[in-house]
Amino acid sequence: MKAFWKFIESLFVDGLFIPYDVLRFMDNWWLANTVNWIFVLIGMTAFGYWMKQLKGFNERKEENKDNSAHSFL
Repeated sequence: MKAFWKFIESLFVDGLFIPYDVLRFMDNWWLANTVNWIFVLIGMTAFGYWMKQLKGFNERKEENKDNSAHSFL
């Protein structure tokens, strides 16, 4: 069983994370942080979509806002 976990460690450290090691030692800050910027853009897009959906539900009055609508109220 220990060999299985060593294989997984070797797979990620010696293989799949090599592009991240290359990015980590770059002199260009913007290029080294491209993965972070991609995640920020994905998060902003998802947040914008979520707000658009909430606005649509609010405009169609689909949300039950009665005091007894939720058990915790």
